[in-house]
Amino acid sequence: MAACGRELTLLAEGQVELIGRIPRSSNETFLVEISGGDDSGFAVYKPEAGERPLSDFEPGLYRRERAAYLLSESLGWGIVPTTVIRDEAPLGIGSLQWFIDCDFSEHYFTLYADAPETHSDLARIALFDYVANNTDRKSGHVLRGDDGRVWGIDHGLCFSAIFKLRTVIWDFAGDPVPEALLEDIAPLAEAVPVEVAELLDGSEVTALQRRVRRLLLEPVLPVDHTGMRYPWPLV
Repeated sequence: MAACGRELTLLAEGQVELIGRIPRSSNETFLVEISGGDDSGFAVYKPEAGERPLSDFEPGLYRRERAAYLLSESLGWGIVPTTVIRDEAPLGIGSLQWFIDCDFSEHYFTLYADAPETHSDLARIALFDYVANNTDRKSGHVLRGDDGRVWGIDHGLCFSAIFKLRTVIWDFAGDPVPEALLEDIAPLAEAVPVEVAELLDGSEVTALQRRVRRLLLEPVLPVDHTGMRYPWPLV
């Protein structure tokens, strides 16, 4: 079984056992072990019951976690770790995302400064965040796996119909978007994949398409003219 198939099978069908709460999260987030047959792995569990009420996002942020994964997969980018929705998890419905083994002392700021070989991946995450309208791209939400692969995590505050981009990834602002990436996102201008769209509302889908069309007309990474589009804390 391919790694992604293994992960999907465990996440969707495996037994879920709570290990403990992950500290310093805005919402209640848990490390869990998932097991099935002779196989097991770890995942990050975000139950709806642990969400802090927000004035600008409806409850059910787990749906946005899943939508971000599906969007990344539909683009062929593999930015977001495998993510499913489980309704029979220990604390009720929520998202389960495959846990990335990595050095947690590394994050966006350290990778940008010390690992220039990651810059193309980091710039692609910046593009993804614009398309998904990520409101909360902290430095610690960028990981480099033990295999060297660069990931983006924590997408519960994405896809608002109102433009709310907040991110620490501004080092590539104004850079041209590579033609290959424009070709990847171009189909979204006409239609958002059904499995993504059904997790959002109509205005959010329309806004996503509007952002893509803007990029196709002006193919450069976004620039923050206000100097205020940063999340807090930064890491």
